[in-house]
Amino acid sequence: MALWARHVSRWCCLLSTARAAEFHWRPRSRGCAARACRGFAPVAALPAGKEVLLCRLQACRQVSVGKCSPPDSAEGGSCSSTKSTLPSVQQEQAKVETLPDLNTKILDEDWDDVPPSSALEVISEEEAVQIIAEPLVPIQSSTLRDYVDHSETLEKLVHLGVDLSQVEKRQKAGQLLLTLDFEKDVKKILMFLKDVGIEDNQLGLFLTKNPYILGEDLEALETRVSYLKSKKFGKSEIAQMVSRAPYLLLFSVERLDNRLGFFKNELGLSVKKTKDLVIRLPRLLTGKLEPVKENLQVCRIELGFQHNEIQQIVYKTPKILTASKKRLRQTFDYLHNIMGIPHHMLTRFPQVFNSKLLRIRERHMFLAFLGRAQYDPAQPSYISLDQLVSLPDEVFCTEIAKVSMQDFENFLKTL
Repeated sequence: MALWARHVSRWCCLLSTARAAEFHWRPRSRGCAARACRGFAPVAALPAGKEVLLCRLQACRQVSVGKCSPPDSAEGGSCSSTKSTLPSVQQEQAKVETLPDLNTKILDEDWDDVPPSSALEVISEEEAVQIIAEPLVPIQSSTLRDYVDHSETLEKLVHLGVDLSQVEKRQKAGQLLLTLDFEKDVKKILMFLKDVGIEDNQLGLFLTKNPYILGEDLEALETRVSYLKSKKFGKSEIAQMVSRAPYLLLFSVERLDNRLGFFKNELGLSVKKTKDLVIRLPRLLTGKLEPVKENLQVCRIELGFQHNEIQQIVYKTPKILTASKKRLRQTFDYLHNIMGIPHHMLTRFPQVFNSKLLRIRERHMFLAFLGRAQYDPAQPSYISLDQLVSLPDEVFCTEIAKVSMQDFENFLKTL
């Protein structure tokens, strides 16, 4: 009998624990006695001869489930004993409520219409095709094209017309653009360039040639423009100079002042002529001075021009200061020694030094073949050097050589 009672007590303990987990949401005001009666309601119909056994079973259940007082305190099954163990039962019930709910999974499925996807979930081919993967930012690359999709600055510069394939050829220009923020760094420079006079359709070409200006300090740029204005350069003239010499605004005020002073003193020009000189060729302010000094020496020593003649040649044709020394010597040699053009005539038409030597040779030889190679203004049928080199072939043939274009082409085939 004792063994059977022990098994029944253990079964009751397990049954009460399961019921506590399943009905933990029910009101907690119910005491141990109510639970005991509900738990043992099925055995209420047993014969009266076994009432003592039932009382012992009930006492054992209270001890095992509620962790109440020792069995001796529950002798007689009185209500006072049951009430005295109520706090312990509530504590045990609180502990039971902290256990995982058996119906949590069911409740989650009720509330969540779409269950979370898993990385191992099998999908159809149609779903796989619709997946769009974000491209990864390359760790390193030799071209800026790989970073356009990841950089707002590069993307907007492309929309402006900047040729990134040319920018990346310039030293450290690509690294500079990747570190700039469009709204914070680039936008203010673009507004400044527009105020200077760069048109919207010219911004792309300008930044392609000079991307470094995007990393310049705005205050320094404004100071350089103010300096040019103080030297009596007009707004349109400054815009023309900046457009034709994109690196101009990268030079400090001191360097710009030294360049203007060099050309004024070296050539002996007035302030106005010096200003006109750099307006027509602003690269004189940004290029190296060594080629300029060498060309001046070539004109003075090798070609034999006087100082005043050099002034006139340079003022009329500033490009002679940056021309190739070899080309300068060859052109002068053909004009002076073969065609017989004196120095004062070359001083009068210095633009002949900007022409291709091949064009000069072909046209002179054709005029000599026709007997019309006359370059002395005192002689009849005089042909100026300006007409010799500047007119198109059709006009040269009909107005200067007095022949057809076909005759000129046939002559060139004999050379």
